[in-house]
Amino acid sequence: MKIGELAKTAGTTVETVRYYEKEGLLPEPERTLSNYRSYGAAHLERLRLIRNCRALDMTHEEIRTILQLADDHQAGCGPINELFEAHIAHVEVRIKELTQLKTQLTELRRRCLSARADTDDCGILHGLSEMEVNDRPTRHTHLG
Repeated sequence: MKIGELAKTAGTTVETVRYYEKEGLLPEPERTLSNYRSYGAAHLERLRLIRNCRALDMTHEEIRTILQLADDHQAGCGPINELFEAHIAHVEVRIKELTQLKTQLTELRRRCLSARADTDDCGILHGLSEMEVNDRPTRHTHLG
């Protein structure tokens, strides 16, 4: 199949397919006599795996590791389980960060529960001006 057909079947764009090829996540296809890319079922399966990993917010490095393990049929599931445990831990950290962010936003929103005619009376703006901002903590997640 051609690149457009692969992209459509996998529910992505041609640019995404090319990007994953460039990143080395998707192997380059064979070329036809007229120099068109020719993709097979293995490309489609791998592209779907990559897209599903991205849907789980995995980094390209995590995906690369999963693909290497998938290609090494003797590796077993242990390393994949470890990778998922680490990813779950990253998600838990991010959930805590987002919960703290929601708390801050909710507190600011409570300062101005109705629309004011003059922004000088806006509790949110006053709260933003008064808020003490600490340096962002170093993130220990896979996203940096």
